[in-house]
Amino acid sequence: MCCRLVENCEEEEQLNEMGGCVTFGGVGGGGGGEGSKGDKSSLMVLSQAKMILWMTRGMTTLLIWICVVQLLTVGEVWGPRLLKTWPSCYTPPQTNLPSPSFMESRVFLPPKRDYKNNGYLMVSCNGGLNQMRGAICDMVAVARYLNVTLIVPELDKSSFWADPSDFEDIFDVDHFIKSLRDEVRILKELPPRIKRRVELGKLHSTDARLANNGLPLEIQKLRCRVNFSGLRFTSQIEELGRKVVNILRKNGPFLVLHLRYEMDMLAFSGCTQGCNGDEIEELTRMRYAYPWWKEKEIDSDFKRKEGLCPMTPEETALILRALRIDRNIQIYIAAGEIYGGERRMASLATEFPNLVRKEMLLDRLELGFFQNHSSQMAALDYYVSLESDIFVPTEGSLSWDEFSNTVKEVHVDRMGRPTRRVTISDRPKEEEYFYANPYECLDS
Repeated sequence: MCCRLVENCEEEEQLNEMGGCVTFGGVGGGGGGEGSKGDKSSLMVLSQAKMILWMTRGMTTLLIWICVVQLLTVGEVWGPRLLKTWPSCYTPPQTNLPSPSFMESRVFLPPKRDYKNNGYLMVSCNGGLNQMRGAICDMVAVARYLNVTLIVPELDKSSFWADPSDFEDIFDVDHFIKSLRDEVRILKELPPRIKRRVELGKLHSTDARLANNGLPLEIQKLRCRVNFSGLRFTSQIEELGRKVVNILRKNGPFLVLHLRYEMDMLAFSGCTQGCNGDEIEELTRMRYAYPWWKEKEIDSDFKRKEGLCPMTPEETALILRALRIDRNIQIYIAAGEIYGGERRMASLATEFPNLVRKEMLLDRLELGFFQNHSSQMAALDYYVSLESDIFVPTEGSLSWDEFSNTVKEVHVDRMGRPTRRVTISDRPKEEEYFYANPYECLDS
């Protein structure tokens, strides 16, 4: 007969799980010496089984504690992933510290566009910040539809502004390249073999830009994508811009006034309304001093009647009053040095006393890096303009009441609503600029 001796049911189950069935017994009904030896042998086997059982328990417990300690050690990093289904086991710590960089949400890049490269497009942009942005957007579209590789555009350093800034000093060049890689291949510089050919003068050059109208919708949308998404300012510019915005926000809402009344603007446009004789002569000399500016003799009155002159500071004050802008609102002047200084700003300052500039809000050391870099200063103003509550660009003989009512009547059905650009078939340069009103890219 076979019998099993166990201390309790729990221990019996544990022994069965270990594959251990301890058997005691002898031959016949005997109990003599052989039976006694068998009992001792059986007891030794039982003692060894218990020892193995308790050792197994101890090792298992030790391993569990080691795992717990390891989980607690890396819990701040891996806890949310490993234990997200066990809310009682993990409570993320309340902290304002930024998460580790390798845990930040991944930026999913668009897939690269695969195409046969037909060549390399080098671009040199001139003018102010907005003109350069427009040229960059146009050339991305050109490169896309010519199936060529675009080289990161160069910025003009020889014009009136004499700004030594490169593309990467203003824009996030890596974002520019990666965010548009599903449309066009962009390189920071020419490959060495192609660079040697350029040095030998083996290249084709042209001076061109895209038309404002009559282009396929896909091209217009690509231009918008580059302008509003691909061209992102550097982290330094955005960080300083956020600081300016935060300072302004502490005092309530603010209006940004893009007052285009700098010396170069007046000299090259020939718009001299409100200037005295000495100032008009100075502006004329400046225009003649730059050979690349072709238009030398300019009839200021004719230009003004054609609507090609910016508003003066005095006219701007009237416009803001007509729009019933609160005279106590903060007005951030997004511009360089206003020509004529305090004399020309007196009317505007009287009507709206809370005029501020970046130089008044930031420490001299903070702006030091941007000094003598007009495009970077313009980029800072651009960023603040985007965050403003009201943006007023500065781009008429009626009585005051007629003037005020006319302005409000014209704008009542246009607030935020896109309209079609005016086309002038025989004078395309005088048409409404595409980037000033890209209605194809806006929801109607």
